[in-house]
Amino acid sequence: MPGPRVTIVVRDGCHLCDDAVALARRVCADLGAGLAVRDVDADPALAQHADHVPVTFVDDRRLAIWFLDEQQLRAALAG
Repeated sequence: MPGPRVTIVVRDGCHLCDDAVALARRVCADLGAGLAVRDVDADPALAQHADHVPVTFVDDRRLAIWFLDEQQLRAALAG
């Protein structure tokens, strides 16, 4: 079974991260896509993203940093 299509790298206490996760949860639920949320501070492998959270990936390709756009996410999941 393949992994989630959408991954968001976040940091605890980040309001932009909270916004991106809420939007992604809604869109992923609408479209039946999997979502993973990963904490940049809990995983040293994510350190390269520390200054850019939230970072959103679709199918392991970076889609957005800082701000997630609903139409952009929907388009990426449709393609």
